Amino acid sequence: MADASFDVGAKVEVSTRGALFPATIIGKGSGSGSGATIFTVVYKTVKAKSKIGKKMRKALQEEVDTAALRPAPPRERSVDGFELGDEVDAFYSGGWREGVIAQTMGGSSKFSVYLRFLKRQLDFENSELRLHREWVNGKWVPPLEDMNVSVSKRARATKKLELSEGTLVEVCIDEEGFRGSWYAAMVVKVKSKGKYLVRFKNLRTDGDKEYLKEVVDAQNIRPYPPEAIMVDGYNLNDQVDALHNDGWWEGVICKILKGGRYKVYFKESDEDMVFEHCDLRPHQDWINETWVMASQLYILTKL
Repeated sequence: MADASFDVGAKVEVSTRGALFPATIIGKGSGSGSGATIFTVVYKTVKAKSKIGKKMRKALQEEVDTAALRPAPPRERSVDGFELGDEVDAFYSGGWREGVIAQTMGGSSKFSVYLRFLKRQLDFENSELRLHREWVNGKWVPPLEDMNVSVSKRARATKKLELSEGTLVEVCIDEEGFRGSWYAAMVVKVKSKGKYLVRFKNLRTDGDKEYLKEVVDAQNIRPYPPEAIMVDGYNLNDQVDALHNDGWWEGVICKILKGGRYKVYFKESDEDMVFEHCDLRPHQDWINETWVMASQLYILTKL
């Protein structure tokens, strides 16, 4: 993500667990034994822990790896509002978090945004939002000069949800230990009052005699995701789904390892695991009967 030639005093953003935090580089050195460049940064919006009290806390300073840094985006010319489905960053709890416009709330001053990493929909003022951009190979994607990106380029596909017998779907199980995961299934029967009998593709009954069947609510069903673009590799902080225990679990890349392996952090369980490239897929969200695909897909089609 970052350029090791960053100078002391440079304004940057630090990527950590689903957010970008504004900071300034105050030191630069080499990591012990690795030869990699390590930067010391002071955060603009994050305070260090203190026993004295919140009012006495100083700005947090810490050492970060090159891969966690990117330049601070330059101030853009004004954007004439956002539209449903636009990829944005929303300023929340001291950091910029990737999301998508889920609802416009009259005019161009306030919007409801679905934050992917938090899996929550929150309201933001226009001043708390910016167009989502990635720093790829020393360039901003989409380019800063592309003023129509918010209304002309969206990595999304629309598909009306029509569930009938035989429809292939994904089901989330709203139980402790399963939240944040999706399982392939098929609709066996349409029940009354928004309920469906489904048969899971990989989950089996006790005794392993047959595939598990269960009645689920419509709110816990989504269409099977469209085929995603094959990616050569993932970047730090990318939103992904990881195949684990017969389901796809929502997470974020927190470390890039050698040999095409990645460490993925799962917010629901507050843990991380290592996965092979073949066991990951770009994350997509089903919002307002629209597939909103991770911004990485848009980047790959533009490079």
